[in-house]
Amino acid sequence: MGTETVRTHTADETAGRKREQRGWYFYDWACSVYSTSVLTVFLGPYLTAVAEHAADADGYVHPLGVPVRAGSFFAYSVSLSVIAAVVVMPLVGGAADRTGRKKPLLAAAAYTGAAATTGMFFLDGDRYLLGGVLLVVANAAQSVAMMLYNSYLPQIAPPDERDAVSSRGWAFGYAAGSLVLVANLVLYTAHDSFGLSETAAVRVCLASAGLWWGAFTLVPLRRLRDRHARAERATAPGLRQLVDTVRDMRGHPLTLSFLLAYLVYNDGIQTVITQASVYGSEELGLGQSTLIGAVLLVQVLAVAGALAMGRLARTYGARRTILGSLVAWTATLAAGYFLPAKAPVWFFVLASGIGLVLGGSQALSRSLFSHLVPPGKEAEYFAAYELSDRGMSWLGPLLFGLTYQLTGSYRSAIVSLVAFFVIGFVLLARVPVRRAIGAAGNPVPEKI
Repeated sequence: MGTETVRTHTADETAGRKREQRGWYFYDWACSVYSTSVLTVFLGPYLTAVAEHAADADGYVHPLGVPVRAGSFFAYSVSLSVIAAVVVMPLVGGAADRTGRKKPLLAAAAYTGAAATTGMFFLDGDRYLLGGVLLVVANAAQSVAMMLYNSYLPQIAPPDERDAVSSRGWAFGYAAGSLVLVANLVLYTAHDSFGLSETAAVRVCLASAGLWWGAFTLVPLRRLRDRHARAERATAPGLRQLVDTVRDMRGHPLTLSFLLAYLVYNDGIQTVITQASVYGSEELGLGQSTLIGAVLLVQVLAVAGALAMGRLARTYGARRTILGSLVAWTATLAAGYFLPAKAPVWFFVLASGIGLVLGGSQALSRSLFSHLVPPGKEAEYFAAYELSDRGMSWLGPLLFGLTYQLTGSYRSAIVSLVAFFVIGFVLLARVPVRRAIGAAGNPVPEKI
């Protein structure tokens, strides 16, 4: 009878865990449309056009009396949002670990971001300042929410499931991004058929991302559950929390070693994502429709890539699979150097290569890091991880820009990014992952 009770309890525990995992996937489904439709495709050009409409005769706008070139307003707004996230994430991460109440904090961050994105519907005329404020709020809130979302991973998946669970989450996100982007592009390209002006169609696309984000966030909020905080955990207020986290991480140097490797190769990944369209338009002479089609192709193939690399990790381990993906990134960029101009087919081949390794390298990095986090400090450490992801990716664009400035060639600029993948490969290969997991106080999976 006792054995039967244990089996029933184990079955109930497994069913509850699977239910939480399915709910967790849906936050990626909810929020990824913001990154795809808003940040990657529509908001940059539209907010720049609004700022240019409001500019003076010299091409400047004056937020809070500060002269800013209209063409730079979007970039500055993104930078300001990163600074806001750097300030808020450690505070929220510490509070989440201290209280154990991640779900209310996730809800607050997600709905703040969704509301700000929905409010972009009112971004018209010369309301560039409204657009900048909404972008800062939405982007910072997205960073905070992703930090909390990622910190659930070690709590909802045992070590041997994390690679697969993390990969499915990324796949859900890319699938949603693809689906909504297709609908947005139909609305945008055929706006006359829907009785909308071009600007109205863009505003509807922006707001629809916010509504999608808010609606599907209900699923994880219903299925995820809070855990009791560890009684001995005490965290400092404000930015002191970030200092305390860094000090604590110094006691786990192997975890820091992985974070350094991730910072380097992820900087390369983020720069490829943001600069590939510049390379396509300026160096290869490709049109906007080709570039948007390439973005959509990357989104679709990233679903398959994330799931496929999750399967490879089961056989070869996450670390080896990530190392393989860095080799693939290097080969893809090297091939990109030789792409002929005015040849959309070859650019789509390049986009295919990026898509197949993009989702998997990000998903497996997240799951591998989850093994290196000391128990009870998930949100705190994932705040540092998210800062590495969003707040530190400036070296890549700087190298890209400097290389172009010195050589006058976007081909040289794109191939210069190989350095990030080579250095990241070397740094990651030197991390003794099994020893790092044990040093963090976690069980070591059979395959890692």
